[in-house]
Amino acid sequence: MFSEVDQTTMQIIFHTGAHATDDERLLKCMLYNKEAFGKRGIAVPGPGKYRSLFKDAFAAMETAAPSEDARDVLIDAILDDEVADRLLLSNAHFFGSQRFVLDGDTLYPLADVRVRQLRELFKFDQLEIYMAIRNPATFVPAALSTAAPSRIREITASINPLNLRWSEVFQRMRTAAPDVPITVWCNEDTPLLWGQIMREFAGLEHGTKMTGGFSLLSDIMSNEGMTRFRTYLHQHPELTEMQKRRVIAAFLDKYAIDDEVEEELDLPGWTAELVDELTDIYDEDVFAIQRIPGVTLIAP
Repeated sequence: MFSEVDQTTMQIIFHTGAHATDDERLLKCMLYNKEAFGKRGIAVPGPGKYRSLFKDAFAAMETAAPSEDARDVLIDAILDDEVADRLLLSNAHFFGSQRFVLDGDTLYPLADVRVRQLRELFKFDQLEIYMAIRNPATFVPAALSTAAPSRIREITASINPLNLRWSEVFQRMRTAAPDVPITVWCNEDTPLLWGQIMREFAGLEHGTKMTGGFSLLSDIMSNEGMTRFRTYLHQHPELTEMQKRRVIAAFLDKYAIDDEVEEELDLPGWTAELVDELTDIYDEDVFAIQRIPGVTLIAP
């Protein structure tokens, strides 16, 4: 016998990375607000409650369809008697570990497989995917930062980085599960968008106050800058989201910590010219993503 919450459909929201974009920050910020969210029917389970469960479920589904009660058993284990309408789950490894980020010229080759499996597991629930993307010029080096030198040589020899497209990933995901909406943002814009990303992931109205809304900003802006920024916001409570972004950009322009916003590129054969070309392609690809039905881009 399962609890009432297991028998009703839920909103299940998956944050799927990408790797080297988040460092668990979205999950941590959701957990900061766990108690307040719980009063709104929003569940934020700790990652230890579900990450291994999903890994095992995906492995089992490679050889057999999920049992009729698989969904209820999974929800019951994750919620642990908590009652919720919206469930927030975050794991950069939902689409495979960092080792499986690249296969030839394909980013996240397992993305469509995993989305199809999630839809099969949660047939009647409302699913959504949230995912950050990053310029391949910096994403590939970052994704390979923990790889062995032999693995780095293998990857760099087998790919043509000029062929890497995030839009291709999302097109595959949409084909695999056309009724699962996807929300995307560029990692490069995250400091300007963080509050909105948090609210949309949690399903809250614009302007809702949350703990951690400026946590990312405080990592890349000097203490003086953050103090002046918070003072400015206190003095101008009527600012819209768009106005806040312009204020953030202005403060970052003056108070950003250089070491925190500069990125090191260190892959054999990757020249400044290649990085510039990859950046131009990435900008075009972001426009292509905006045109994919069912995909929403959060932009400044």
